[in-house]
Amino acid sequence: MDATVGGGGHAALLRELGAEVLAVDRDPDAIAAARARLGDSGVRYSTGPFGSAKVLGTIETFRPDRILLDLGVSSHQLDTDTRGFTFRPGAPLDMRMAAGRGVTAADILNTWPAERLAAAFAELADEPRAKRLARVIVKRRGVGGGRAAFATSDDLVNAIREARGPRAGPAVFARLFQALRIVVNQELEQLDLALPALRATLPPGGRIAAITYHSGEDRIVKHAFRDWSRSCVCPPGQPVCTCRGRPLGTVLTKKPLRPDAAEIRDNPRARSARFRAFEVGEGEGEGEGDAA
Repeated sequence: MDATVGGGGHAALLRELGAEVLAVDRDPDAIAAARARLGDSGVRYSTGPFGSAKVLGTIETFRPDRILLDLGVSSHQLDTDTRGFTFRPGAPLDMRMAAGRGVTAADILNTWPAERLAAAFAELADEPRAKRLARVIVKRRGVGGGRAAFATSDDLVNAIREARGPRAGPAVFARLFQALRIVVNQELEQLDLALPALRATLPPGGRIAAITYHSGEDRIVKHAFRDWSRSCVCPPGQPVCTCRGRPLGTVLTKKPLRPDAAEIRDNPRARSARFRAFEVGEGEGEGEGDAA
């Protein structure tokens, strides 16, 4: 299973090795692009979040022995200005991975209270001036008789510059736009809920791996894999073990694998990537074991 399949790069490599692939993505445009590249021989497609009931049902039928989660936004989405993932001038503040469904980045900027905006920028972007930026956003959206002030990337960039000063540049914009995208798509909540369900679809000896691009994603994956590898997950100080009492498998990457200098040079977007993998133990998988 390759989720999210994006442009089909990983799926294409897997097909070359002779694997049958289930390609999953919540973006219909990505599924269409992957199908155009890969065709239908040896590949099945499922549109939706990888933790949704629909996709989980498809996974259970497909019965994968390997699951790859390539998290974050795809290059196609970043490069298509109309999808609104970029801070290039004039891009709409959209950022929805499932195009046309759910709230947009503009909706959040124009309606969320300052406290909630500040918390998102602080937690997801490590923004030192999160409270000031939130206040600037609330002030700007109230200009013009209550007319919504945030519609394009320029609106948010200008707010960031007012809060951070004129020297704020691409690195700052990238962090804050990424944080907003994560909120729009509820990416961390989806990942946290989906991981146990995905692990439960694997047979003994099956493996689940994740490529993360954000510290929040990496933390969720690291903690899940660590907890699954422990024999006891009872609260500290509890006198008698009442949990599963056995590990669910083994962490295969004690430390995350990272791209080397050559890969970063060839693909700068890989610079923040982290790869972690876990193998399901004997007697686990296929719905057995604790959901952790």
